[in-house]
Amino acid sequence: MKPTVVRLLARFAVPVALLLPGAANASELQAGLTTHWVGFAAVAIFCLAYALVFVEEFTHLRKSQPVMMAAGVIWALLAVVVGLRGDHELTERALSGYVLEYAELFLFLLSAMTYVNAMSERNVFNALRGWLLRRKLGYRALFWITGALAFVLSPLIDNLTTALVMCAVLMAVADGNARFIGIGCINIVVAANAGGAFSPFGDITTLLVWQRGIVPFATFFALLVPALINWGVPALLMSFALPSGKPVGSEDDSRMKRGALPILALFGFTVSLAVFFHGVLDLPPFLGMITGLSLLKLYGWHLQRTAERYEIDEFNRQGSPGDVDAFDSYEQVARAEWDTLLFFFGVIMCVGALGFCGYLALSSEMFYGHLGPTAANVLVGLISAVLDNIPMMVAVLQMNPQMDTGQWLLVTFTAGVGGSLLSIGSAAGVALMGQAHGKYTFFSHLKWAWAIALGYAASIAMHMWINARYFTG
Repeated sequence: MKPTVVRLLARFAVPVALLLPGAANASELQAGLTTHWVGFAAVAIFCLAYALVFVEEFTHLRKSQPVMMAAGVIWALLAVVVGLRGDHELTERALSGYVLEYAELFLFLLSAMTYVNAMSERNVFNALRGWLLRRKLGYRALFWITGALAFVLSPLIDNLTTALVMCAVLMAVADGNARFIGIGCINIVVAANAGGAFSPFGDITTLLVWQRGIVPFATFFALLVPALINWGVPALLMSFALPSGKPVGSEDDSRMKRGALPILALFGFTVSLAVFFHGVLDLPPFLGMITGLSLLKLYGWHLQRTAERYEIDEFNRQGSPGDVDAFDSYEQVARAEWDTLLFFFGVIMCVGALGFCGYLALSSEMFYGHLGPTAANVLVGLISAVLDNIPMMVAVLQMNPQMDTGQWLLVTFTAGVGGSLLSIGSAAGVALMGQAHGKYTFFSHLKWAWAIALGYAASIAMHMWINARYFTG
């Protein structure tokens, strides 16, 4: 699921229930429709909608459209059936809880996306690409540097955006070497997904588990070493297949625009505000993000007000108007990934409807009750390689299984990195198949699935060893 520069932390897992008191109450409202025809219809409609999401690359039908339609149809059918029973308010109370949950997620991600768009517009990422091009490094050095940068950037700007930026860098410096591009893209996908898995801001899974209050902010960083193992093991194995030598490369004198560094600083401050609002004031994190977004808009107003003066200075110095770009913060809001934001709405509402029917409670009993939390959570990661982590984590959070902190860290981690097993299992992988078309493919990724699986197993073992203190059961 996924392609374009911006989705904070991304790609994103979108838990629905139990993030707010209202949402928690909604998740507890069930209509007992698991054996009713409308329950079967809800499952069928959701499966059909998600099948259309899978073939987005071929149909060019935006992924938000089928799930939004499915959400409307499913809830309309549920309202009719429950209304005929005489409980007209049950559906409305459940639905309003999910709307409240989505509003939190929407405002948080919209703020983050706007910041990432602003950094892109100010040439922050182009400047990074230019810096690497000027280094004229060999293939092996580029492999490790792009992977390491993907791992480091992903916790801050989300795994999808990170993968797109680093793939652009890789394509620019690779000098058309298809073998290097293919392996380098796999490395970036694995590194970006692993990097996002240990940060509350790196992936939608971690973001919403943190917003729910299940795992404290600082505790997520206990996954840092397992995340390093998850990337490092396949990266080491793939490095032996790298071509020798160095690309010819080219020059790139891209520089950051005026105001880029203050915007970077404001983004860091905004993240701190979100943590402060949630951890100290017990307010939802989105309120801190929105407050930080207002700071970006005030600074954008300053850049606009001073642009004319800078143009005059450039004219006096060079004899020409120069190239001083004003900054429009509202334009960056407009550039947000609206397809992704609306897709989250559709998934939250659809999975919420299945929970309302009673299917998630039934699944929780069968899944976590019979398999046990460890096996179930490992399996969640494997399934997310095919079905994507978004509906998987939505379902897990709505099931709300009784687990200790270690198990919640485990399922958050596996849902985030499990998508690396296949190219279609993460937003980063799907996006890079389009960006490096013909060089990074489903089958080129599948060739190294064994190495990625070894990293997956080793990282889970590492988590259960070094984080044993979080397992109380």
